[in-house]
Amino acid sequence: IGQWAGRHQGTPGADTDEEQPLSHPNLQVACPRMWPWFTRGFDRRLNIRALRRQLMPMIESLPKPVRAVTTLPITADLPGRLPVDEWIYYCVDDFAEWPGLDGRTLQKMDVEMIHRADRLVAVSEHLQDIIANHGRQSELLTHGVDVEFWTSGAAAEAEVLAQGPVVMFWGVVDRRLDTGMLKRLAEKLRGSIVLVGPMQDPDPNLLALPNLHTLGPRKLTQLPALAQRADVLVMPYADLPVTRAMQPLKMKEYMATGRPVVVSHLPAVHDWRDCIDVVSTPTDFVLTVLERINSGVPKQQQHARKRLADESWERKAAEFDNSLCGFDQEERATPEACKS
Repeated sequence: IGQWAGRHQGTPGADTDEEQPLSHPNLQVACPRMWPWFTRGFDRRLNIRALRRQLMPMIESLPKPVRAVTTLPITADLPGRLPVDEWIYYCVDDFAEWPGLDGRTLQKMDVEMIHRADRLVAVSEHLQDIIANHGRQSELLTHGVDVEFWTSGAAAEAEVLAQGPVVMFWGVVDRRLDTGMLKRLAEKLRGSIVLVGPMQDPDPNLLALPNLHTLGPRKLTQLPALAQRADVLVMPYADLPVTRAMQPLKMKEYMATGRPVVVSHLPAVHDWRDCIDVVSTPTDFVLTVLERINSGVPKQQQHARKRLADESWERKAAEFDNSLCGFDQEERATPEACKS
């Protein structure tokens, strides 16, 4: 409600720097008023009316053709109801499996959006398989990383953390984390486990660990310096339907910091096994973390991580732009080539 009233520029708890609001000459930001449910037919009809009334004037003022890119299934009712020439569904996660969300409703709307979109893009092969199961084809576009940004924290001062070796995770702290892995590590670690990020109903048993510390949300600009204070960065996700569909942004961010990285075995990490340590059991997780605290990043992993230079957001944006504009994937688009 505060955002709708114009009192907040950013989302509470987000990683953006609220002192520097997002701005660009070719960008408008709208925060439309919405009814916060989609479960019943009434809810969906109410949101259709609300969104059409607020978005229609903005869309009609844009240069033609207009292409709409959506990353959420809750837009499933909008194709055909807004003056949009082409709908692109950019699938970034399997939201129906997220803990705490209305999975049944999101799954239904996800399927509807898959069928109603003109084109589909997915960030992982797992999501591509889900789309293919509904008879549609999709393009693969994985997440990128700003390597220069993540190495900028080397000389910066980070806030003081707990004493001893620090094992760090950043992201949403919820029930996707593997409590068993972190509990076993807490028992063996003569140091601290630090979780950075918003709390969304995490396992109480996880928060009860004596040497586990939660810092809450931090601005994105603070994370590179925090990473340099960590001895090992970890991504200890449990093996769940929602995590199998993930393409975690933090994985490439972790690697770009130059710190040791230990992650759970998930489909998203398959292509990067030579750059990080991938584990499948709590025992392997503990042993590998303790080893990396002492050894640092092996030279083979350091060399393999050089290919992060080909994963820049600039390159990903150009690939996406080329795709939207209908250019061949080998051609590089220019800002003038695609105005919609």
